Amino acid sequence: MTYQKRSKEQLAIRVAQDIGEGNIVNLGIGMPTLVANHIPADLEVVLHSENGILGMGPAPAPGLEDYDLINAGKQPVSLLKGGSYFHHADSFAMMRGGHLDICVLGAFQVSATGDLANWHTGAPGAIPAVGGAMDLAIGARQTWVMMDLLTKQGQSKVVAECTYPLTGIGCVKRIYSEFATLACTPQGLVLIDLVDGLTLSELEALIGLPISPALTV
Repeated sequence: MTYQKRSKEQLAIRVAQDIGEGNIVNLGIGMPTLVANHIPADLEVVLHSENGILGMGPAPAPGLEDYDLINAGKQPVSLLKGGSYFHHADSFAMMRGGHLDICVLGAFQVSATGDLANWHTGAPGAIPAVGGAMDLAIGARQTWVMMDLLTKQGQSKVVAECTYPLTGIGCVKRIYSEFATLACTPQGLVLIDLVDGLTLSELEALIGLPISPALTV
């Protein structure tokens, strides 16, 4: 049976489905910023950006961009009613003070037990510093990773042990990818869902690690 991988937009929709009412959420640079466009209008979610925004909305319509109002990835964003922007030192105090419910980050690698590696000075085009990722990964109540499961060379980014510099140890609770959603636990990977047509054994072959079939995490 054939399967269809999730597109980036479908992946953003999948992440948005797990964000609950009243959550305060930081969306990291890159793919995670797409999640802002798929949060239901009737769901009260407060989006935070580490450069100093609270109450961030979806991407503005073409022609309505204000480049004085950008997220941490320098993309223009909108501001919802009641939203505000402020000094990034205050923003980091929110991150470090445990005031975020969820952060959604990209990654180069995630270990089966939740170690996170999402910066690397030697990678082409990589941000040459960890930025606020350490503060987010440890400060948020839950750290989720949203990423392509495989590198361009077909190697799994979910690994037994990270070989890139670590951002945080045991901090990742969930991995959202184009193939599946996984939970990271001290005992290893646990399956949350698969795309239609993909089997657990096929996913294990892609990753090269055992995955518990439990579906309630």
